[in-house]
Amino acid sequence: MINVIGLGYIGLPTALAFATSGQDVVGSDCNPEVVAQLRSGKARFNEPGLNELYAAALEQGVRFSDHYERADVYIVAVPTPYDKFTNKVDATQVVKAIDAILAVAPQGAIIVVESTLSPGAIRKSVRPLLLQRGFKPDEDVYLAHAPERIIPGAMLRELRKNNRIIGCDVPEIGEKLKTLYSAFCEGEIVVTDVQTAEMCKVVENTFRAVNIAFANELARICRYEDMNVYEVIRICNMHPRVNILQPGPGVGGHCISVDPRFLIGDYPSIAKVVAAAMETNDSAPDFVLERIREIMRVEGLVDTSRVGLYGLTYKENVDDVRESPTLQLLELQRRRLAQPLNAYDPYVTRDLVERQFHDLDAFLDANDLVVIMVKHQEIIDAMDKLKGKIILDCHNVCNLPNAYRL
Repeated sequence: MINVIGLGYIGLPTALAFATSGQDVVGSDCNPEVVAQLRSGKARFNEPGLNELYAAALEQGVRFSDHYERADVYIVAVPTPYDKFTNKVDATQVVKAIDAILAVAPQGAIIVVESTLSPGAIRKSVRPLLLQRGFKPDEDVYLAHAPERIIPGAMLRELRKNNRIIGCDVPEIGEKLKTLYSAFCEGEIVVTDVQTAEMCKVVENTFRAVNIAFANELARICRYEDMNVYEVIRICNMHPRVNILQPGPGVGGHCISVDPRFLIGDYPSIAKVVAAAMETNDSAPDFVLERIREIMRVEGLVDTSRVGLYGLTYKENVDDVRESPTLQLLELQRRRLAQPLNAYDPYVTRDLVERQFHDLDAFLDANDLVVIMVKHQEIIDAMDKLKGKIILDCHNVCNLPNAYRL
């Protein structure tokens, strides 16, 4: 049996994928409200195909519990937040989950951590816990790391199709896990040691963060010279060995905006390029705010109550607001005691900010300057409604003559 610990964005799809591949699965979460919702027949969040996978998993007998059960394999998918001041990852929830697992785990159980960790975290934080509990690591209980590589909006497809890393210091256990994950994973599965797996996950997202930072810095250079950064990138990317990403209003989500900080926190005297890149990305919402003020001066606008931010999520066509650049921008306004801006997002139905709209037409009617913070398909399909508006397009999706760009 497989016991999946933590039923959030990663744990729930993983539990459902294993269940529909024929495995005996119980999903556990310490939040009884989460368990009650799943037992009632409702998936926890919006994701293409999730409801269908959930229904299929129920037919296969997946169960949900608020406690951990005796199992052959435990998959830990709990949050690993970081301290914004020290850039250190907080592995407390992982350690607590594994401590609770050890109270019920049978001899020979395999504990797989899918939560993203700093390189060396399992060696430093988890193995000592096993020893304290009287277990011999990699003899009585086996430890592994299988970091996820999926994004909201394409979770289920990427869960099946993406390549995968299995980190385990006992090769035969690593191969056993490779076979287990192969039940639903169609991508290549690479088996390596635990610390290499930890490092690879963090490095993958760090590489993307640094590339985005370069694009964001290039946007500022081009703005200084009154050049079109998107045309510069388009032409540069015609070179066979150049692939510059697109600039944007900031970096959100729980991977690219967070994982590089693990390297900064653990290697502060070494990770200089990473630290500089994160400073650039962190300042992107402030750059957007300055562009808003600049455009207001040029257009003669004085009333910020007629400025609206389109999009509250961290990326397009999802309801995930973790580390949202729009929320970061609004927090900057609040800290500076400035009047809050209007906001709207078709995927965010609950009130998150002070002046939030829940209807596109009402939002557009209320604003003279519309800032496209997120390129949801809705706004791309509604470009005709933006005629007559002043637009700050942070994603180069609007071809109207009244659009400004980063």
